[in-house]
Amino acid sequence: MSDVEKLTKDTIASGGVLAMLYFDIHAKTKELVAELGTGFVNTIIQKQGVVFAVGEIDEPKGGEEGKNWSSNIEVKVLTKDFTTLAGICMSNSPYTVEILRPDEIKLPLSQAHDLLSTMSATTAEYKKYILTKLSKPEELLQLQENLRRRAEMGRKILKKEKKK
Repeated sequence: MSDVEKLTKDTIASGGVLAMLYFDIHAKTKELVAELGTGFVNTIIQKQGVVFAVGEIDEPKGGEEGKNWSSNIEVKVLTKDFTTLAGICMSNSPYTVEILRPDEIKLPLSQAHDLLSTMSATTAEYKKYILTKLSKPEELLQLQENLRRRAEMGRKILKKEKKK
């Protein structure tokens, strides 16, 4: 058994996930597609919770008559847990995901909480970005006031929990 296979089996036995992620990438030049693709795969490799990742970038196509070049990227990734894989998917939006191993995902309650928190935070960031780009100044003021009130409610809830 190779070192990679042993690492994979041990990680999966501890709750890890081996998956293939498929992405598309577009840029103005063939060279830029390759550069962006390489940098993109490198960011996945460096994410916390990634045990290893290997990416393959298809030969870029297109570029005729002022059109962008495009390519597909396949990334095989081994993560320490399902929450890490879900975070990568939420951050990078693959067009499809194939879980290679294990055959079944079981989440301890703590990982389910982490996953839901990650999903909530990601969604909140997207909503904030969209709202700040599309809102009028008076709508932004109302949004900030709503966020202030929400934070205050959170502080009160945390104080109650500490008293228990």
